Amino acid sequence: MFRYKKLGYVALNVSNVEESTKFYEEMVGLQLVEKHENGPSFFRCSNDHHNVVLYPTNGEPGLKRVGFEVENDEHLEIAYQTFVKKGLQPEEVSKEELRELKQGTTFRITEPNTGLQLEYYSKMMFMVKDFVPRHTKIQRIGHVVLNVREIDDALDFFVNVLNFRISDQLGENYWLRCFPNPLHHSFALIHNKETKLHHVNFMVTDIDDIGIARNRILNAGVQDVFGPGRHEPSTSIFFYYLDPDGMTLEYSFGMEEIPEENGRDFRILEPGMHTLDRWGGKPDPKFASTGKIEKGIKDTIIS
Repeated sequence: MFRYKKLGYVALNVSNVEESTKFYEEMVGLQLVEKHENGPSFFRCSNDHHNVVLYPTNGEPGLKRVGFEVENDEHLEIAYQTFVKKGLQPEEVSKEELRELKQGTTFRITEPNTGLQLEYYSKMMFMVKDFVPRHTKIQRIGHVVLNVREIDDALDFFVNVLNFRISDQLGENYWLRCFPNPLHHSFALIHNKETKLHHVNFMVTDIDDIGIARNRILNAGVQDVFGPGRHEPSTSIFFYYLDPDGMTLEYSFGMEEIPEENGRDFRILEPGMHTLDRWGGKPDPKFASTGKIEKGIKDTIIS
C-alpha cells in the first residue's frame, strides 16, 4: 500500500477573493506567496509553495479539494495504480496547471461518498526562505474535517482504499491519520445529515498563541464560535472562528502522535460534550455550518 508524507494543502472556494486574501494574510497569519488577477491566491505556513489556495467562485463558498503529499515518486505510482484498479479513474493534472501549482506529477480522484476531489503528488516547490509568522506562530496546516451523511461508506473508503488509520471513534465520528504520518489526525469524518466542510485546522507553536489569537480575533470583530477548550481526542487545546464566508477555521496547540510501529489501537470514546471539550464549552450554532463541497468531475465505480 502507498505511504503518505503529510496533508499538503487545502483549496477553498471564496465569494470575494480580495476580501478573503486580506483576511487569510492579516487575520489568519499565512504568508501570501502569489496572487493571480481574478484567480487563485496561494498561501504558505511552511517551506512548501502553498498550504492554502483560495479560488474565486460565483457559487457557494466551501471546499474545492484537498491535496496529500506521498513519500516519494514510487508511492505516487503505487497510489495511481491502486486507484486505477479500484475504478476511481485518476486524472492527471495538466502541465499548465502544474506550472501554476509549482508541483511535480499530480493526479486527482473523486471520493465517491462525499464528492470531494482529492489530489496526490510527491513534489512541490521548496521555498528557500523559512515561513516567518506574521503574528500567530503557525506550525503547519493540521487537518481537514468533513460533515458526512453516508458515514459508514466514507469511513470504509478512507481506511480500505486510501490507507488511513482510525485514531479515535466517538459514536459515528472518526479521527483518521494518513499512514504512516504520526499525527493523531490529518482528516476526520463527522456524521451529519448534510455532507459539507466542518473546519480547517492550523497547528500553532505554543499555548500562548491560542490566548493571544483569541483576543486578537475578538478585538477585530471576527466571530468566535467555540473555545478555548481542550479536546479529548488528540488532547489539543483549541479555538475556532469564522472566515469572511462563514467557514470555520481552527487554531490548535498540541497533538498526540502515534508511532508507525507498535502504535496504540483506536479508542471508542465516551459520548458527551465533555469528550469534545474537557473544559465544558459549547459551540455556537454557526460552528461548522458553512462550506459546500465542490463535486469532482468524474463519477467513480468502486470494484
